[in-house]
Amino acid sequence: MMSFVGALLILIAGTLFGFQKAAGFAERPRQIRQLTHALQRLETEIGFAATPLPEALLRTAEGSPEPLAALLRQVSSELIRSEERSFSEVWEAAVTDHWGELSMGSAERGIIVRLGTTLGISDREDQLKHLKHAVVGLRGEEETARDDQRRYEKMWKSLGLLIAALVVILMV
Repeated sequence: MMSFVGALLILIAGTLFGFQKAAGFAERPRQIRQLTHALQRLETEIGFAATPLPEALLRTAEGSPEPLAALLRQVSSELIRSEERSFSEVWEAAVTDHWGELSMGSAERGIIVRLGTTLGISDREDQLKHLKHAVVGLRGEEETARDDQRRYEKMWKSLGLLIAALVVILMV
């Protein structure tokens, strides 16, 4: 009886592990899309409303889901509070602080960090150009993420159960 309960727990744990890994593949394209929309809102705030960057980031954060909103709020508050740090330093620190909460990969991080090096140091038209460039790059990464999702989501769901079943068989 006890070995049956142990085997069942191993099967459940393996299945949950597989589903958790699969959820990461499903979450990545969604978060990239959310980031793309946030950058487009930021572009609108900077380009059409001529909002100063800290306030534009705060307004963009209000319409963004967590944890992306927390990243944008942190950048905005640091820009308002600290005048000795550059935008690039504040941006990279916020990305580093919040990146672990996101399901995005290193390619998306590279695009976002590169964007942070150009925002805040150039004129409005140049900032809009760099925001558009980042959006285009993120859209390409979203397609890659969707391909990965199609390729690996079902695999991880099955693999979690199969590995757990293998462990149970080896234990018996």
